Amino acid sequence: MTGFSCGSVAQKNENKKSQTWLQQHREAEKNTVLLNNQAGVVPLRNLEQKIASVSIKVKHAAQFDSLLNKYTNVTAFPAAAYAQGNSFASLTKDLASYQTVIVQAEASSLGDQRILNFLKELQNRKQLLLALFGEGENLQLAETLSAPLIWSEKETAASASFAAQLIFGGVPATATLEKDFSEKYAKGKGFKTSAIRLKYSVPEEVGIKSSNLQASVDAIVAEAIREQATPGAVVLVAKGGKVIFQKAYGSHTYDNTQATQISDIFDVASITKVSATTMAVMNLYDQQKISLDSSFAFYVPSAKNTNKAGIKIRELLLHQSGLPAGVHLPLQTQDYSKVPTGQYTVKAGDSAFIRKSYFDEVIWPRMLNAKMGVKDKYVYADVSMYYLKEAVERQAKTSLDTFVAERFYKPLGMQTAGYLPLTRFPESRIVPTEVDATFRKALLRGYVHDGGAAKMGGVSGHAGLFATANDLAILYQMMLNGGTYGGKQYLKPETVQLFTKRHSNRSRRALGFDGWDPDSSQGYPARQASHETYGHTGYTGTCVWVDPKNELVFVFLSNRVHPKVSNKLISLRTRQRVLDAFYTALPDAIVTTVGK
Repeated sequence: MTGFSCGSVAQKNENKKSQTWLQQHREAEKNTVLLNNQAGVVPLRNLEQKIASVSIKVKHAAQFDSLLNKYTNVTAFPAAAYAQGNSFASLTKDLASYQTVIVQAEASSLGDQRILNFLKELQNRKQLLLALFGEGENLQLAETLSAPLIWSEKETAASASFAAQLIFGGVPATATLEKDFSEKYAKGKGFKTSAIRLKYSVPEEVGIKSSNLQASVDAIVAEAIREQATPGAVVLVAKGGKVIFQKAYGSHTYDNTQATQISDIFDVASITKVSATTMAVMNLYDQQKISLDSSFAFYVPSAKNTNKAGIKIRELLLHQSGLPAGVHLPLQTQDYSKVPTGQYTVKAGDSAFIRKSYFDEVIWPRMLNAKMGVKDKYVYADVSMYYLKEAVERQAKTSLDTFVAERFYKPLGMQTAGYLPLTRFPESRIVPTEVDATFRKALLRGYVHDGGAAKMGGVSGHAGLFATANDLAILYQMMLNGGTYGGKQYLKPETVQLFTKRHSNRSRRALGFDGWDPDSSQGYPARQASHETYGHTGYTGTCVWVDPKNELVFVFLSNRVHPKVSNKLISLRTRQRVLDAFYTALPDAIVTTVGK
């Protein structure tokens, strides 16, 4: 009885905390005013620039900066560290390479001429955005400033969080000044904006009790960790464009030396198929550079005069081309070296380098000579994605990793998503996968788990992508929005619809995407997922699912293959049960009857 009582108290506290947060954010929306936005700078649209955040005499700089960094990489500069003598000369120097500078300041600080001069100088040299907190009477101190200005009378964690999200369009600007503060900042002034990116909120905003959801998900993931199905995981759910749940569990490894963080980077395995290769095909389809019913050999001439020549792009996406699931790629002694040389340039691990001619002499010939099966039969095939990578790169005239980074990841504000993460991030941020006892003879951390992708140097059509949960949430919110995010169209809505609907009477597949399974007795991807649901799983213990009917984006990342491959995550149905926990918690969930 005592345990129940303690749990009940904890649940009530959790609910109260979330309700308080939500109430404070609603108050912040009513009291946060956007001024000087004639040019429509706010919300910021261009995320492919260097952005800095400067804090001047504010209490909640950490909260503000944390929210900014949900949208793109923003470098923080606390002004107190620079305010020596009579100027901000050294800070101005350090900001030289940044195009946009966001300044959060206590409104009364503008009475300090040094600070005002610093802001005027920034305004002349940079794109300045100013977030002011404090008494409205201090707005008259900003009369000489023309940069976009976000003002909130209250200086609280909630107002800091709201202002940061408003800058990037996570929340809308709706309020106006309620009285005159100066000629420029008069009653009724205030610009309205719309939300164009994800909002970071709490379950209560969509009618869910935090405690109910937390208890369910915590128990399912705790079971997986206890049963050694995975040492850790990150779970994220967005509902209606609002991230309502984002939590990290367990550790990177079973020795518990490094706790999992929501900002950790995972090898997402076959999620690569939809998040890189299929996205690239969709983009090229929009540009009319790839046709679904054109033959593979039309795009990849080396397939001419083979029995693969007539395979259609559509068939590759549906896994109905007749290609086998995989192709053996043997490594002879002469194919690899422990050290890099002029001949061994393809890096597969710290001490594993493949000869540079291996793709041309081994991988591609074996792909082209793979034994064909029955045409139109569904066979889930990694080989299809090797093929599509070749077609994409020829039509895009650049490598797959470069193409998707430039077309999607960078402009969307996906800070970590991409191939070859060790070239961009410290190893400590990347969750390790398997101890490779055969090929690379080392713990894989930052090197792709999949052996075939490793032999390609880490960049392949079927595997090789690394990302955080937040990155994937951004990408798939864009999909849920019909191809638009942050005020920019990445894909045509009709293309999104075409690629994500079921196309086959042989399988549950859409074009590239996996989908809802009407024949699954267990419910796939979850018992209560709607028939419109699409996404993909990854061998390393990952998945992403989008349910348009319920406006849901679900991301689950884990490393179930550490320290060696285990099927416990699958037998426990951890991913499906966590997703069902969210459906069960939704007050208006549309429940699909399994098998119907």
